[in-house]
Amino acid sequence: MDEQAEEQVASADVTPIASSSDPKPATRSETQIPTDLPSVEVAVEGPAWYVIHCYSGYENKVRHNLEQRIETMGMKDKIFDVVIPTQEEIEVKDGKRKTVERHIFPGYVLVNLALSEESWYVVRNTPGVTGFVGMGNNPTPLRPEEVAQIVKRMEAEAPTVKVSFKVGERVRIVDGPFNDFRGVVAEIDMERTKVRVMVSFFGRETPVELDFLQVEKA
Repeated sequence: MDEQAEEQVASADVTPIASSSDPKPATRSETQIPTDLPSVEVAVEGPAWYVIHCYSGYENKVRHNLEQRIETMGMKDKIFDVVIPTQEEIEVKDGKRKTVERHIFPGYVLVNLALSEESWYVVRNTPGVTGFVGMGNNPTPLRPEEVAQIVKRMEAEAPTVKVSFKVGERVRIVDGPFNDFRGVVAEIDMERTKVRVMVSFFGRETPVELDFLQVEKA
């Protein structure tokens, strides 16, 4: 999904439902699907990927709750998969490198389903879900190219790198011959995990190439 598509997901209309500050498991009464459900407009026949919005930080709970409802409400033939898009990220902070798993779209979960009044109801009323991305009762399916972009990011072989400094910011060198020198970031090479810092040396600005682990934000 490109940046424009990501912005569309983040700013899209969301079907609201009654909310709670702490999502809880479905109760016995919530395992029954009402017969008087509102009609939904099916834009794509058969399985398609849809986006649901949830409370930020509750993505895993929402997936667990929805998977339980799919099981207890007998919806395996209508709701096929629930995915939280994540990717590995190398976080460089305080001279340490740590690999963490980050949500690509915080507050959003992807659901693969065959849209119907029943599948819409089961997902929409899952504890923690605040609604589908779409207009009113008409969820908007993701385009195939959007799904392909998300999968590509999730399956990337090399994790992305996140650093705490930016070009133009002052940093302190914490390792190597220039230890404890301070300078300004001139260039960041994410592919090589190198940073070029302009350091005042013998009265002149000298570029020094360092590993990400050798510098920290001043």
